Amino acid sequence: MMFLRYAVYRLFTMLITLFVVSILVFAIINLPPGDYLSNQIAELRATGQAEGVAKAEFLRTEYALDRPIWEQYLIWAGFAPGPNGFSGLLQGDFGWSFEFDRPVAEIVGDALWLTVLVNLAAVLFVYMIALPLGVLAAAKSETWVDYTAGFIGYLGLATPNFLLALILFYYGHKYFDLPIGGLMDPIYEGEPMSWPKVKSILLHLIIPTFVIGTSGAAAMMQRLRANMLDELSKPYVETARAKGMAPARLLTKYPLRMAFNPFVADIGNLLPAMVSGSVLVSVVLGLQTIGPSLLTALKSQDQFLAAFILMFVALLTLIGTMISDLLLVLLDPRIRYGARGG
Repeated sequence: MMFLRYAVYRLFTMLITLFVVSILVFAIINLPPGDYLSNQIAELRATGQAEGVAKAEFLRTEYALDRPIWEQYLIWAGFAPGPNGFSGLLQGDFGWSFEFDRPVAEIVGDALWLTVLVNLAAVLFVYMIALPLGVLAAAKSETWVDYTAGFIGYLGLATPNFLLALILFYYGHKYFDLPIGGLMDPIYEGEPMSWPKVKSILLHLIIPTFVIGTSGAAAMMQRLRANMLDELSKPYVETARAKGMAPARLLTKYPLRMAFNPFVADIGNLLPAMVSGSVLVSVVLGLQTIGPSLLTALKSQDQFLAAFILMFVALLTLIGTMISDLLLVLLDPRIRYGARGG
């Protein structure tokens, strides 16, 4: 019952935070002078294209860009009626992309779930690599195992993602016949889901998962190793060792559980870091994620497209943070006690 109350409380705080983030995102997007349509109108007037100016002016009115910034926000979020009534984020209308001349929902439709898929695969890769290597490095401290794991970690941190992408792009195809670019074969784009399409996606995921997850796995491995070494040096471990507890049980019973807390807490930071870190990788590898669209939207001041993508990244961040908080409450009795005390 206490856990359910805490989960409801975290959900409520997440929604409040998302509301505040939406204000900040919309304000920051509109900080640069002008917008896509204003810039377009200036160019059209300079070239004497009266019809284009009329269309751009119509779009400014249609999407309330001629109104004060606070009113634009309320209409965009769906809190106030616009020219077409209540039609904002709350109603499922993500706005119009002026750069692509299409609804934002059409542009990001497939890209959203592909972005989530790529980054979930990268998160799983991070944990599958960092957990065993971090524990092994701590258990075999100052041995060749520790030094090898440390070298792998530093190599992963020092190698830029885009450079690693280019290397694997070439050698993965040359020696392992892995597909080049994209997240599926072109013949499956726009097609309904099927087993051949799933196999194509899984095959295309290998290189992006490795590239995006490498630096995160290296950093997390180093943190887990440091936390484990700190726990292994505490008196309760020496006492358990003196009483003859088996080394494997000694390692996993308490030290790993205590060192695992920051490991779980990193979920909240890992998801947005993966999304933001995969933008350049997505461009290099030609991935159909939201990264390239965000880059284009920011360059052209396509405010509705950029704002929605940033809100999506913020939502991933908040969901990741909530998941990590709930897992910590389940894993650590001290946190549960603290929740009751609050």
